[in-house]
Amino acid sequence: MHAVGIVAAAGSGLRLGADLPKALVPLAGRPLVCWAVDALRAGGVDEVVVAVPAAEYDEFAAVLPTGTRLVVGGETRTASVRAALGAVPAGADAVLVHDAARPLTPPAVVARVLDALVAGALAVVPVLPVVDTTVVVDDEGTVAAVPDRSGLRRVQTPQGFSRVVLAGAYDDLPDGAELTDDAAVVRAAGVRVLTVDGDERAAKVTVAHDLALAELLVSG
Repeated sequence: MHAVGIVAAAGSGLRLGADLPKALVPLAGRPLVCWAVDALRAGGVDEVVVAVPAAEYDEFAAVLPTGTRLVVGGETRTASVRAALGAVPAGADAVLVHDAARPLTPPAVVARVLDALVAGALAVVPVLPVVDTTVVVDDEGTVAAVPDRSGLRRVQTPQGFSRVVLAGAYDDLPDGAELTDDAAVVRAAGVRVLTVDGDERAAKVTVAHDLALAELLVSG
């Protein structure tokens, strides 16, 4: 199976308190995006396409590993993934979409997603159980319900898909539609999404505290 990774790296670093795109923020001296690309490659992905902001295209090109393909991303994550899909070779069998903000995703998670695709799944996401009590809150801030958490999961990336299925789902997505992730895009097209085990180390770097924890993991 020929698998292509897509890394969404066009987001800002505002919530992280950075004055540069989040994907270029360093972790242990290397930009977050480089960690994400390396995880995909180490997990078995054959090539990687990275969607980057137009204004920082040259900065990304200077730090990304040789052989990485760059495309200009859009204003939203959905637009960036759509742009990157256009650069995926038609002969590719599978596409794994990953967030640059999940730099420490173990290659084993990537491999589990790929294995599920090889076994015949059309869409696969890594997940973790919800361990905290989770509540539904109404407009007044009052707890309205406490759902059974046994069936709840936290979704991570990379999310893997048949290239044909993902491309078709994006083609069918109405202009301006913004869904939370790529699994939601294929589910909107009626595709069943399989789950595999995720990993706590694949946590998302969103705020400065997250980056500090990632630094501790790397140094430990």
